[in-house]
Amino acid sequence: MPASPRLGSERNDLDLLGRHFRDTTLEWQPHLEDIPHPDRNRSFEVALASLPEGSELMVIAGSEITRSAPVGHMNAVFIQDANALFEVRSNVSEPFDASDYYRLAGAWPAQAAVDAANDQGAFVFWNHSWSISPDSKTVVTEFQRNNAVGGKLHGIEVVNGGTYSAESFEIALDLDLALIGVSDVHNLIDWDYQPHAGGHRPVNLVFAEGRSVNALREALFARRTVVWYKNLLIGRPRDLSPLLDASLKAVSARYIPKGKEETRVLTVVLRNLSDAHFQLDSLSDLSLVRNHDLIEIAPHSETTLNVRTGEELLDRLTLDFEVLNALTAPKSHPVISFDLTID
Repeated sequence: MPASPRLGSERNDLDLLGRHFRDTTLEWQPHLEDIPHPDRNRSFEVALASLPEGSELMVIAGSEITRSAPVGHMNAVFIQDANALFEVRSNVSEPFDASDYYRLAGAWPAQAAVDAANDQGAFVFWNHSWSISPDSKTVVTEFQRNNAVGGKLHGIEVVNGGTYSAESFEIALDLDLALIGVSDVHNLIDWDYQPHAGGHRPVNLVFAEGRSVNALREALFARRTVVWYKNLLIGRPRDLSPLLDASLKAVSARYIPKGKEETRVLTVVLRNLSDAHFQLDSLSDLSLVRNHDLIEIAPHSETTLNVRTGEELLDRLTLDFEVLNALTAPKSHPVISFDLTID
């Protein structure tokens, strides 16, 4: 956990379907006739070799396992051999037809592909699960449930591109799956998310013990992730609460000199160290003078609160706020507490 988190920075986040992974769809090969690649590990090898000396970017091997509903799409990352994750047992038609190839490749059981990925120690997660449902709502089938319970499905996307799924979030909590958020970007990030206009791609904050592939893999299997989607932070309390505590600080608390107000008023300065725009709802019974109970703190800025504490001068005070732009479960917001020592 960085002392001053920079949400969305390359150093502290991971875009699980961006350019950090070599993510290849094994079954859908529309250009196979023109660009044959019998070794599906080749793209990973090229990407790894292209890194400049001293680069901090980690390139991790991964492949997408694709089937029709109810299985849908899954990603297997940290794999050793992509060729073991697919099998075409019949001859492909001549001339080459991509749809025919997809049908033949999809005939190999999806469970065999998941088993092969797990045999290599892969981290497997379920992609945009709501996309295979007629009403765009994630529904767990026996296939996903059995693999999750059996320890072969490890995560689920709760965010994909411009879409958030509360149902997938609930499933992640029920089945103890890692929360995953991805950009699923197929173009340039600048085109799809316009960072020059204040936008950002969905990213995963992965809380690893160190900056290495092994540490990253360990953290994902331990489900230590928080998703940052638009201005929303999504995570389990054990991961999200420390992030909030590192992002928001009370930097001072002192009384306004007597005579400027009818009663004693405490001035509290809160600082936002992160790239998120925080929205807080005061849970205190004390009145906020010149402030509404709804407080906003822009990224890398401070806001000043005036708190009416009554005639008694206090030495200490705890202010509690509900964080409205964060979720620990569908429709459930975390609470952050500021324990103030008053000057």
